[in-house]
Amino acid sequence: MAMTTWFFEPGHSAAEFRARHMMVALVRGQLKNMHGRLEVDPDAPETARVQATVDATHVYTGEPQRDAHLRSADFFDVEHHPTWTFTGTDVRQMSGTEFRVIGDLTVRGVTRSVCFDVTYLGQWNTPWWEDGRNLGPRRRAGFTATTRINRHDFGVSWNDVVDRGGVVVSDEIDVVVDVEAVLEPGGTAPGEAR
Repeated sequence: MAMTTWFFEPGHSAAEFRARHMMVALVRGQLKNMHGRLEVDPDAPETARVQATVDATHVYTGEPQRDAHLRSADFFDVEHHPTWTFTGTDVRQMSGTEFRVIGDLTVRGVTRSVCFDVTYLGQWNTPWWEDGRNLGPRRRAGFTATTRINRHDFGVSWNDVVDRGGVVVSDEIDVVVDVEAVLEPGGTAPGEAR
């Protein structure tokens, strides 16, 4: 099988982060408008490469004041660092649908190596609508990736103290990335005739 190239469908791909708030609750935020590319040989997935970019300027937590604070220099500093990026080149297959992807995550201009645990959700031929016309079928594949990072490693260090030495925001942040990837035109997906 030859190398296949897939692009991330921005309307159906996004990143979510989750932090402990005020020592008791979990608060989630979303980063949409994700663009990316996956190059993979289905017969040799360990040779895969992935690149992703997400727009941090439109962070959404459901609370406008908190969203504005997250965009500020206290947290994401989107005026100077409007995007987060990930480039993964070290892929290890753990089972038929489970992978570990190690690569460089850049947040707020700081790059660190992180490991994502990735679950392959399968693929399907689907419609492809452009200008009111179905130009399909197009092959789609789904993935979910998770990791935990320490926000201080990326220079996201604002905090405040609460009762008994507690803090407003946890150091550790859980990240979940959902990807719907579409096979580039002319590509052949596993199981399809050439």
